[in-house]
Amino acid sequence: MMLQTNCEGMSRRNCLQLGLGGLAAGSVVDLLRLKAQAETAAAASGKPLRKPMSCILVWLDGGPSHYETFDPKPEAPREIAGEFKPIATSTPGVQFSEAVPSLAKISDQLCIVRSIRHNQGNHGAGNHYMMTGAPPRIPVGCGAFVSFHPSLGSAVAKERTAPRGMPAYFSIPSVSRSGGPNFLGAKYAPFVVKDDPNDASFRVRDVSLPEGLTDDRFLGRRDLRKAVDTLPRFAEAAAGDPVAAVDTYYRQGYELMTSVEARRAFDMNEENEKTRDSYGRHGFGQRCLLARRLVEAGVPWITLYSGGWDHHVELFPRFREMMPTVDSSLAALITDLRVRGMLDSTLVVMLGEFGRTPKINPKGGRDHWANAMSVLFAGGGCPQGAIVGSTDKNGYAALERVCSPENFASTIYRKLGLDPDKIYYTPQGRPTHLVSDPTPIRELMG
Repeated sequence: MMLQTNCEGMSRRNCLQLGLGGLAAGSVVDLLRLKAQAETAAAASGKPLRKPMSCILVWLDGGPSHYETFDPKPEAPREIAGEFKPIATSTPGVQFSEAVPSLAKISDQLCIVRSIRHNQGNHGAGNHYMMTGAPPRIPVGCGAFVSFHPSLGSAVAKERTAPRGMPAYFSIPSVSRSGGPNFLGAKYAPFVVKDDPNDASFRVRDVSLPEGLTDDRFLGRRDLRKAVDTLPRFAEAAAGDPVAAVDTYYRQGYELMTSVEARRAFDMNEENEKTRDSYGRHGFGQRCLLARRLVEAGVPWITLYSGGWDHHVELFPRFREMMPTVDSSLAALITDLRVRGMLDSTLVVMLGEFGRTPKINPKGGRDHWANAMSVLFAGGGCPQGAIVGSTDKNGYAALERVCSPENFASTIYRKLGLDPDKIYYTPQGRPTHLVSDPTPIRELMG
């Protein structure tokens, strides 16, 4: 498999600096109490309790072109419009690029926001802004791995729970450079599933016992560790305490290996061949299917990472090579969720860190462009067949209903039951708003 890299030459296999810190104050007890109160109220009223929302975030790392996806400009000059033609969609009057025919067929189930823009035109800063809803505090380089604020997935993992033994935040097959928990601490870092679920030998670390280790031996080792590990943990709540982090990982590992829900979610053999074929018999397609299975298991946040979308050179042949798998598999995921009655309670989002330059460069590519980008939303109560905002006639800038990364993050938090205006406290005691502007994109809120 070819490594997918961005313009700074770093591959998705590079070591990530997630900025792990100590745990913030808070307790699951309050969440459980609120959940019980909601269930009691629902039972008294005779109304069913609304199923908690989950999110599948499809991250196209590098910055996918808005021209070649959801905002084609057929009337623009050739050096701007590019090689792909616009095609009709299932939404009257709406056109997508011919590079996304499967998504065009189900556009009546999608909501496309064409008017998100920001001012961070390099990978490190743009990634951080869109993945956290917070701009970097200091200027950062294009290739930087930065973490000044908790990622969307980590914040959701802190506020939401998954079934016993299941992590609340998955990132598959790797982590975006700003996808970590920052000051929330290692407990809310993502669980990474690196292996390819399309392989017949697919096996997730920590879900199955190592070969030669029986259940009895495993439980015996766990009890032995508990017996000898009697050191006081006075600094357990301190920022960056490595002992506390290791204890957390041990506990999560024990729970994961003994979790029936986890074993079932990762057993791809439970799916029939027709369903697996519909998603595509390749890594991205089967990861989309795995994401659906994790949502069914009660996981609130899954990031699907796809690298290689930094098309400075030969954009059009690269799009013809890469986009068909994403287009068809994402359409299959959204359709499958709808058929199963899961789309209302599952928010599907696809984006990268920014859009691409209007003018095609001499190498047949488009460069970084944060002044305009398109983001796909589906499910989660979003309007169907809708287009929010627009860019100018040549796609240079978002003009109508201009939205910020803060608006984007606040929308997601609101839909998943989080208050974007909530204040967290860093280990140093400094108050920090989850999002500085807690205003969601109103058209998506219903």
